[in-house]
Amino acid sequence: MKIISVVGARPNFMKVAPIFSAINIKRQLSNLEIEHLVCHTGQHYDERMSKVFFEELELPQPDFYLGVGSGSHTEQTANVMLEFEKVLISEKPDLVIVVGDVNSTIACSLTAVKLGIKVAHVEAGLRSFDRSMPEEINRILTDAISDYLFVTEKSGIDNLNQEGVEKNKIHFVGHVMIDSLINFLPKAESSQILKRYGLSNKNYILVTMHRPSNVDNKENLKELISLLSKLAKKQTIIFPVHPRTRKNLEKFNIRIDKIENLVITDPIGYLDFIWLIKNASLILTDSGGIQEESTYLGVQCVTLRRSTERPITVDEGTNHLVGDDFGMAEKKVINILNGDTKEGKIPDLWDGKASERIVDILIKDFSFSK
Repeated sequence: MKIISVVGARPNFMKVAPIFSAINIKRQLSNLEIEHLVCHTGQHYDERMSKVFFEELELPQPDFYLGVGSGSHTEQTANVMLEFEKVLISEKPDLVIVVGDVNSTIACSLTAVKLGIKVAHVEAGLRSFDRSMPEEINRILTDAISDYLFVTEKSGIDNLNQEGVEKNKIHFVGHVMIDSLINFLPKAESSQILKRYGLSNKNYILVTMHRPSNVDNKENLKELISLLSKLAKKQTIIFPVHPRTRKNLEKFNIRIDKIENLVITDPIGYLDFIWLIKNASLILTDSGGIQEESTYLGVQCVTLRRSTERPITVDEGTNHLVGDDFGMAEKKVINILNGDTKEGKIPDLWDGKASERIVDILIKDFSFSK
């Protein structure tokens, strides 16, 4: 059995790493003939950061690097398809595993399906119901053509059922990103990130912002920076600046380096970043995965988006969805700092064993089919 797993952006690494590990363990224990290859499309590529992520997550260097780089959504998707087709024709895998909702996810799924190769989508069924988000389109289309749909939360099952997906394709397995979090948290304890930036435990706000709705519009970006300036008077903020956000700050000539108590950094490696999440007093974000990691760690999270494809983090976790209202975000953050917090709980099957369940299902199904 030959499997190719696809990574296209940094969050994908955390989702493929535990699957890679689970396959290795199963192969060693059961003496199974499984060849597992990793393809990095290069959709998001920073040589320094990619090296850090592969080393920290104990992933081997990718077997294939497509090097597609940046571009419009159409350019990226098309270039990934063209290059990935060559890999599939050469390698003839039995299965392609895609994760998440980036352009590489739909591009590689579509290419594989057209060549008659089965596809497994990890993190399936999530819906924001906001089709202005490119990721939502990627999620819907990938789920529609995949053979295996591995779901992280119960809303995913409901969504897929409502879309008429065959029930035998849907598998509720938990969350592989939480597998990585649980696995690497002990290793993250040796992080020196707090000392490096002069931060103290539970006495800083972690901010990440990169969604087009927040950073591509000049007025919205100015409002965001104004919000950070106000919040920095309440508590120190650390702000790892996404390349997209940095580019727009420069484009719109918005200065943030003079804001007192605002610590600005480049993107941060995985182990340092999860240590920042764990020890923050709260998080202000528009990211997807951070909503889940903060829920598992019991850290308050304020999400500056109109909707979330991860509703369990709001319903059961520690996530507060405030829409795109910067004034509402300021009030929520201040209330949390004043003690108005959500207790939250860890969702079902977020227990560090999702990747094991995925591998068991795939091996059983492929063995049966042959």
